[in-house]
Amino acid sequence: MSKPTVLVTGSAGHLGTALMLALPDLGYNPVGIDIKPSPTTTCLGSITDTSFLPSVFDAHKPDHVIHAATLHKPHVESHSKNDFIQTNIAGTLALLEAATAAAPPPSSTTPTATTSRTVKSFIFISTTSAFGSALSSSSSSSSSPAPAVWIDESSVRGAPAPKNIYGATKTAAEDLCRLVGAQTGMPVVVLRTSRFFPEEDDDEARRRENLKVLELAYRRVDVADVVAACVCAMRRAGDGGIAGGWGRYVISAPTPFGGDGETLGRLGRDAKDVFREVVPGVEGVFEGRGWRFLGKIDRVYDSRLAMREEELGWKPVYTFERAVAMVERGEEWRSELSLKVGRLGYHDVPTGVYTTKEKVAT
Repeated sequence: MSKPTVLVTGSAGHLGTALMLALPDLGYNPVGIDIKPSPTTTCLGSITDTSFLPSVFDAHKPDHVIHAATLHKPHVESHSKNDFIQTNIAGTLALLEAATAAAPPPSSTTPTATTSRTVKSFIFISTTSAFGSALSSSSSSSSSPAPAVWIDESSVRGAPAPKNIYGATKTAAEDLCRLVGAQTGMPVVVLRTSRFFPEEDDDEARRRENLKVLELAYRRVDVADVVAACVCAMRRAGDGGIAGGWGRYVISAPTPFGGDGETLGRLGRDAKDVFREVVPGVEGVFEGRGWRFLGKIDRVYDSRLAMREEELGWKPVYTFERAVAMVERGEEWRSELSLKVGRLGYHDVPTGVYTTKEKVAT
């Protein structure tokens, strides 16, 4: 039996590269498209090119689509709002329409929602930035520190305000995914991923505070676990296991923290004590390396819905607890895949942590 073909957009980016490297060993045949030439790019072209996309679908006939191509937070200062709209909204729509295009049945000249099509699932890689204003507490004051905010799938209620053009265009693209999926019957899964690549505040000064390890407890995920979530989503959507053909999930390393008001309040004013309580021995591990704890944290992502067997059945491996144990043993706490991907550039001219043009280790 031949391997299912997966079309991966943004194949030169962090997640796209990880998917292209990992999917063959997971039983899939990946085909990567990107505007940037790279060892993991199969077809060079843009998702906004409505003549390019049909040629890719015709040539490769993908069983699944993982849409990772995007302009995102690193591009906010270098690209216009219209650039974001064209790539994140118009590009997503063009890809959705290419994925759902199908020849009509022999007895009909008009495609319908029941028309047989190649694509069995459409996985849209979104972001926790789409939660917008829900990511910060509204109860803060100068005399009372704000508690950490608990973020899960229910946090989309109340139409939180967008924080930037990135979040605004990603939520609009999510809506397009849901609309086209409902109209055509194509199963669609949205994965709102937390950090898995370098961030603006991921600089050398803060790295001494072991920022990435700490973030695994509340707002980071290893790229290998994101790949695993994509595979779970493809399998579950492809076999009809997503109720109503639509699902949206938070993808972040499982938090060791509880979501009760007392814990969230303590995290917002003195996170160190909470870290020490939930992971016994962590203080000694940090002290032995001259590492510090964060004084407070502002949010906690809850990814338990994606982990439920009746949902995606996702089983993340790279947790905060595991990272602490690996550090204690003097072993690498990141996945081998994340090291292979390294840090990739976003712009032609290097400008800080985002824009290193050449790939370097993280």
